[in-house]
Parts: sequence; C-alpha cells; structure tokens
Amino acid sequence: MSDLVRNTIRFVLFILVQYYVLFQIRPLHQFVVPYVYFLYVLWLPFSMGRMSLLLVSFVFGLTLDYFTQTPGLHAAACTLIAYVRGFVVNILIPQEGAEQNYKSPSPVSMGWAPYAVYVLVLTLVHHIYLVFLEWLQFGSFLFFLGKVLATTGISLMLILITELLFFRKEKFRTNTA
Repeated sequence: MSDLVRNTIRFVLFILVQYYVLFQIRPLHQFVVPYVYFLYVLWLPFSMGRMSLLLVSFVFGLTLDYFTQTPGLHAAACTLIAYVRGFVVNILIPQEGAEQNYKSPSPVSMGWAPYAVYVLVLTLVHHIYLVFLEWLQFGSFLFFLGKVLATTGISLMLILITELLFFRKEKFRTNTA
C-alpha cells in the first residue's frame, strides 16, 4: 500500500474515532478529554518536508475543528506539534539514525525509550497549548494544570494501547544515498 493511501486512511480513521468515539465519552468530558487524533501527525513519514508537514497537520486539525465546531483550536495545536516534531526527532536520534533508515517514527525505528520520549514531549506540547487556548476564556491555574496532566495521562495510555494493538511494520531502507 502506498504512503498516500495509508496516510489518507489514517486521516479519516483518526478523525472518525476521535469525534464519534472519544468525544462521546461523557463521564470523562468534564475534566479529562481523551485525545488520540494527534497521533496521526506523530506517525507521518520522516521524509516529509517541513512545509508539507505543517500544511497536512493544519488541514488535519482544521478538519477536526469542523466536526467539533471549535474555531481553530485543534488546527493550531496540530500545527505546533508538526513544527516542534523535527527538533524533537533531531535531539532524540543521531544524525545517521533512524530518520534516514526508516520511513516513519515508531518503536521499531527509534527504539522504545526515544519513541516514548518523543510521544511524551509532543503530547505535552499539544495538550498544554490546546488547554491553554481553551483556558483563555475561564478557569484557574490549578484547573489548567490538572486538566493538562489528566488529559496527558489518559492520552498516553490510549497511545500505548494503540501502539500495542496496531503494530506497524517498518521497512528498513537499504539505499539511503
């Protein structure tokens, strides 16, 4: 399956799961909002250029904003993690590392420890920015901090479950010249 078809299917599935499943969970919705949709941005290939990554992430977030009728909150958060993603990958992986030998970030290509740090950092950046944009209207700092930590915790648990259930086989690129 080509990368375009795979990423298009992921695009649709992440939007549908986030909107029709995770946003429908009522008991958690007051304080804890389970987010998994941004995993789409984290799984995009290493080979994408920065501008195309930013554009795809913006359109992805804007699509979710269309469904949830929020004025650009998810688009802003997705664009931010797409921008920060390159810096995080460069810090976690040596220059002759996985981004040159594998197609996309995964536990296989990066190793479990760097991949866990990668997911943790970008999840925190996403949630801090998203909750901050929501917090501009109302709330206290303790509510902000609690919501960020609780939402990050539940999202990391769901991401771990997703990674274990939907194992992605990575192909090693032998011709990297």
